[in-house]
Amino acid sequence: QVQVVESGGGLVQAGGSLRLSCAASKTIPSFYAMDWYRQAPGKLRELVASILSGGYTNYAEPVKGRFTISKDNAKNTVYLQMNSLKPEDTAVYLCRARPPSTMGAGGYWGQGTQVTVSS
Repeated sequence: QVQVVESGGGLVQAGGSLRLSCAASKTIPSFYAMDWYRQAPGKLRELVASILSGGYTNYAEPVKGRFTISKDNAKNTVYLQMNSLKPEDTAVYLCRARPPSTMGAGGYWGQGTQVTVSS
């Protein structure tokens, strides 16, 4: 069983920055992709950013230019650098390790880390 553990959340003022970490118990290059999602109270879970095994990245429109996803294969860790945070970024942020041929909400999910942005 693959373990995925997020860390780095917290309370920050609008305009501030946080860096989230996602540590996997299995080597990251073995996954097709690593994803960051977020879920705010009363809202659907949404994809924030992805990084594929070859390094390609993509971002949701609301975070483009503010968030950066990266990975350190040697540490089996994926990061989400979040700058210029806004109150609407407040959510639980979850990491997913996505094996090849993953369908729907499959893959390995962490428990999430809370990010709260105050105005």
